[in-house]
Amino acid sequence: MAKYRKLGRTSSQRKALIRNQVTALLNHGKIVTTESKAKEIRKVAEGLIAMAVKEKDNFEEVTVKAKVARKDKDGKRVKEVVDGKKVTVYDEVEKKIKKDMPSRLHARREMLKILYPVKEVPAAPAGRKKNTKEVDLVAKMFDEIAPKYVGRNGGYTRIVKIGQRKGDAAMEVLLELV
Repeated sequence: MAKYRKLGRTSSQRKALIRNQVTALLNHGKIVTTESKAKEIRKVAEGLIAMAVKEKDNFEEVTVKAKVARKDKDGKRVKEVVDGKKVTVYDEVEKKIKKDMPSRLHARREMLKILYPVKEVPAAPAGRKKNTKEVDLVAKMFDEIAPKYVGRNGGYTRIVKIGQRKGDAAMEVLLELV
């Protein structure tokens, strides 16, 4: 008996497909796909969620001093002339940051191996390119997804059969986070 489904693809294509589908599942919360793909995606997604649940609170808060550019009322940087050159004015600010412990850092890097970078594009056509922002999916895993599943021992996803696809009669399913 095989340990995984080949899904009719080469290993690199299969890996890319699974990474793409897992990223979409964790970003949107649910995806529609075929049954065999869903069963493979479920294995990877549940492993990532279990890792996030385990390392959820494994960090320490540290206060650091940072230089931040001073800004005027319009949000532009304040500049002053020093020795005939315009130089940006900086203020020192204390910030609290989360410093990962080694095991959480390892978990973060393992997640980044699988998850693709995600960009969020606004729905309005005006300013679509300008207002896109990068979504930190790993931070979302630790901050939003993991706390929901703290008391749960596995079974983080659900497969609901939808019916057969019209084109090739493949069984389609809804794969969603519980």
